[in-house]
Amino acid sequence: MIVVVAGVSGSGKTTVGRLLADRLGWAFADGDSFHPAASVVKMRAGIPLTDADRQPWLAAIARWMAERIAAGQSGVVACSALKRSYRTQLVAGRPEVRLVFLHVDRDVDAARLLARRGHFFPEKLLDSQFAELEPPLPDEGVLVVSAEAGPAAVVQSIVAGLRLPGG
Repeated sequence: MIVVVAGVSGSGKTTVGRLLADRLGWAFADGDSFHPAASVVKMRAGIPLTDADRQPWLAAIARWMAERIAAGQSGVVACSALKRSYRTQLVAGRPEVRLVFLHVDRDVDAARLLARRGHFFPEKLLDSQFAELEPPLPDEGVLVVSAEAGPAAVVQSIVAGLRLPGG
């Protein structure tokens, strides 16, 4: 199984994804590491990415998932997957993939981004994240979890919601 932990920047995807992967003994990948250098430069400069900018990034994440699936390995990947089309692209033809969306209030998220250090994504891009966001609809089969609790509680909600080992 591959679990994609999605949500806006600052929602806790990386923290929660790492904790989940550690708890399950699965591989973890941070979607940020799949961005082409040009995309990181744009974000650092406060320029929102376009759909075209995101295509190589989504393709790289899909390749990582496909490699794990082909090897019979499970994994967790943190990836914003803001739009339905992005989520569809990641899940397409991969019944082993489960999507989790971390829901966070905009004000809580803004505070988290302001407190974050050493990340290329500036707080000033937060509005673009929420403008691009297409919250998951029930027909997508996405587990939506509040990200406003502590990371351990969020992980427990994911484990229980997906009926993962140790839940």
